[in-house]
Amino acid sequence: MTRNLTAFAAAITCCLFSSQGGFAQKLVDPSTVAPEYREAAEKRRAEQIRQRDCATKAEAAKVMPRERTSFLNRCLEEAEAGK
Repeated sequence: MTRNLTAFAAAITCCLFSSQGGFAQKLVDPSTVAPEYREAAEKRRAEQIRQRDCATKAEAAKVMPRERTSFLNRCLEEAEAGK
């Protein structure tokens, strides 16, 4: 009985911690905001897309977690300079 409960608790724990995308920030949709805030929403969406692209590049390059921040900062600076 105890072994079954332990296995069940382990399965529940794995399920809770394996869902990574549940807390991700959603992309801003400029068409759903008030007209006076649309320009700011478009800028925010462009920034979110740049951040997502840099995160994808970091995953593709298999950047170590301790080096990820500097990689992302450098990538975002390059993306800003390339505008």
